Amino acid sequence: MLDDVVATVFPSPRSYTGDDTVEISCHGSPYIQQALLQALLDSGARLAEPGEFTRRAFLNGKLDLSQAEAVADLIDATNAAAHSLALSQLRGGYAQELAQLRQQLVDLTALLELELDFSDEDLQFADRSHLLSLVSLTSSRVCALRQSFRMGNALKRGIPVAIIGRPNAGKSSLLNALIHDNRAIVSDIPGTTRDTIEETFTIDGTPFRIIDTAGLRHSDDPIETLGIHRTISTVAQADIILYVLDATQPFSHALDDLQELQNIRSFSDKHLFIVNNKIDLLPDLPLAPSRTFPLSAKEGSGLEALTAALVNTVRTDLAQSPDVMLTNARHYEALGHVDQALLHVAKGLADGLPADLFVVDLRDALYHLGTITGQVTTDEVLGNIFSRFCIGK
Repeated sequence: MLDDVVATVFPSPRSYTGDDTVEISCHGSPYIQQALLQALLDSGARLAEPGEFTRRAFLNGKLDLSQAEAVADLIDATNAAAHSLALSQLRGGYAQELAQLRQQLVDLTALLELELDFSDEDLQFADRSHLLSLVSLTSSRVCALRQSFRMGNALKRGIPVAIIGRPNAGKSSLLNALIHDNRAIVSDIPGTTRDTIEETFTIDGTPFRIIDTAGLRHSDDPIETLGIHRTISTVAQADIILYVLDATQPFSHALDDLQELQNIRSFSDKHLFIVNNKIDLLPDLPLAPSRTFPLSAKEGSGLEALTAALVNTVRTDLAQSPDVMLTNARHYEALGHVDQALLHVAKGLADGLPADLFVVDLRDALYHLGTITGQVTTDEVLGNIFSRFCIGK
């Protein structure tokens, strides 16, 4: 006698994996669990491999590969945004989008393959301009999915926010205030931060990945100079920039720095907030342009208005994003191959080339799309995907 348990039988195909399955629910004692597992192993059972349950579900047609990967994302979700994205993908919204793209490609391929079968009779089963229009529409959707990867990946890992400014403006103090921890060293000595310091935090379910950077100034110190170069690189990768200004210093310094940053690629696409720090050292609030946040990182005053603006900015961007968003780097790479193949098809159609010269590109697009959903797989790819899973899933 080990325990009084409940055994639930799920006949095929009504189980999670699609196999005949029995679930045993026992009491939570670690001893009982271990004894029960040992009894099952002694009776001929074996322990599941990582991801084996979800892998069986995929092989039995219960999930496509993109949905199977969403299970891992759901397990790994650490915030509401990542959870929502994974759940949407698991429910099949993303899979339906890919299925529609695949069907469009199949239809195009079928028409061109049919022409090849009757090539001796010089027949065309579809108007070339119509085919070009269909290819363009499909290509536009592929491009839109790929463009959504930046936002989707950011919501999954945290919206990148760069804290920049001159030395001693209070950048490290702002980082500590936002994450409610003394993560960065705060000192009156200029140039204390030599490298980037990165932390994640969540506000109202929205994840942020905030990066403290070296102060912007000209320096002869090679280590500090390297840190400043990394600051410039961080700005290029960030979606939101917090420029921290020492409120006791002239505002013209900020204008000089921001003028230099305008040279960074895609700087104009980023959200810029000017944080007027150290207001606790002033008798009155200074006059400042709009989207400027008077704040004391030391005392925490003004922090709530800044965090609210961060969340509202992300929510506004999210409202303008497509309903289906790409979050998986493997899918992003595969869609890149699809996009390139469709460009070759479009060029072939526009140049009036025979179908046999570019139908191979359509097949290539179908192949790479199939690697996302699982129509095309290898044991190596499946092994890499399901190795991420815990043993229980």
